[in-house]
Amino acid sequence: MWPWEHAIMGYVVYSLFCHAYYRAPPGGLEAFAVVFASVLPDLIDKPLAWQYEIFESGYALGHSIFFAIPLSLAVGLLARSYGRTHAGIAFGFGYLVHLPADIIDGVVRDGYLEFGIVLWPFGSSRGHDHSVSFSEHFFSLLGTYYHELFSGDPSLYILAQFGMGLFAALLWLYDGAPVLRELALGVHRLIVDTVAAFR
Repeated sequence: MWPWEHAIMGYVVYSLFCHAYYRAPPGGLEAFAVVFASVLPDLIDKPLAWQYEIFESGYALGHSIFFAIPLSLAVGLLARSYGRTHAGIAFGFGYLVHLPADIIDGVVRDGYLEFGIVLWPFGSSRGHDHSVSFSEHFFSLLGTYYHELFSGDPSLYILAQFGMGLFAALLWLYDGAPVLRELALGVHRLIVDTVAAFR
C-alpha cells in the first residue's frame, strides 16, 4: 500500500472506533499518533531496504509482528504513564492496522496471499532490486500511480482509493479537523498572549 493509503486507513479505522467506543472524535494528539504510526513500518523498512540495503525487502523489521506488538505495547504503556492513554491506543491502532492492510493489498492488487511479510525474520517476502535507490523507487511508483489516476480510464482500485480518501477527508472535517484545530488554537493563543504582553 502507498503511505497515504495507510494514513487514510489508519485515521478512518481509529476515528470510527472513537465514535463507536468513546462517543467522541479523536483529538489532535491522537490523530497525529495514528497517522504517524500507520506509516511508520514503511518509514523503517523501505529506506533500510531500498537505500541502505540492510534488508532484502521493504517488509522486514518494521512490518514484523514480533516487533510491532511489543512496540505498540511499549508506546501504549509510556503514553499511559504520561496521562495520554488515548494517544497510545491511537499509535497501536495505526501501527497494527498497517500489517493486515499490506496483506490484503497483496491479495487485491496482485492476487497473492503472503503472510511472510509480517513474520520477519522467520517469514520471507519478495526481495528488492538494490540497484534502484529509495527515492528513485518511490518516485517511479508515484509516477505510475499518477499516470493511472489521470489516464482517463482509471482502474476500480484507483477509484476506490480516491473514494476512500474523500471519505477520510470528510470524516476528518466532521471530527473538527484535529491537529489543524489544535495548531490554529495554539497560534491564536500565541497572538493573544503577545498582544497582551505589549499592552
